[in-house]
Amino acid sequence: MKTGYIHSIETLGTVDNGGIRFVLFLQGCALHCRFCHNPDTWLKRGKQVTVTEILDQLKDYKPFFELSGGGLTVSGGEPLLQPGFVRELFIEAGKLGIDRALDTSGFCRHGNIQTVLPYTDLVMFSIKVVDEEKHRKLTDRGNAEILENLQLAVNSAAKLVICYVLIPTLNDSFTDAQDLSRLVKSFSREVPVQVLPYHKMGTIKWRQMGLSDPLDAISPATPAEVQSFQDHLGTAGIQIY
Repeated sequence: MKTGYIHSIETLGTVDNGGIRFVLFLQGCALHCRFCHNPDTWLKRGKQVTVTEILDQLKDYKPFFELSGGGLTVSGGEPLLQPGFVRELFIEAGKLGIDRALDTSGFCRHGNIQTVLPYTDLVMFSIKVVDEEKHRKLTDRGNAEILENLQLAVNSAAKLVICYVLIPTLNDSFTDAQDLSRLVKSFSREVPVQVLPYHKMGTIKWRQMGLSDPLDAISPATPAEVQSFQDHLGTAGIQIY
């Protein structure tokens, strides 16, 4: 069986994708978002586990999944940097009748996401910002490949939700809302958007790693700011998740 490198496991998650979730955080990410609340997942080292080890744990929680409508969520880091491991895990979890959610930024080779999508029930696809120049300021990377991978997710049979972390002064303008709305409306099917408020919970991790928080001067997004952005999307006909 395939092996993977993990950061941590949350066995009774209740905020990811509905119901009680077994959330597996994989190690490694090359996007390096300025607002990342898990910068300790960037490095490629971590605890090595086999698919069998994770499945043995999943079986214990299956009654909770069935009662709550939950299941398995694989997050990161960026899980699609370990596509073989995720693919095999999703195949085996599917045999057990366990719902499989992929939480991804889409920053990976096309082949990686195509390897996993056929065995995925739900994709939570994180879009940082649509404008490429702003995207580079937030991540040091462009987003052309990410948007191409997003289109592959749109064309797949998996359920899809766009996740958007709202960061005051950086990706929360009316123009940003218009850009996101145009992107979502270009899809061949309706895709809802989940607007998440930027928070400071990862600041302590930046300090523990000897790094300076690049968004130290940015305040968390308020409920009013989130609502305003959602209202812009709703006016454009976008479904809010």
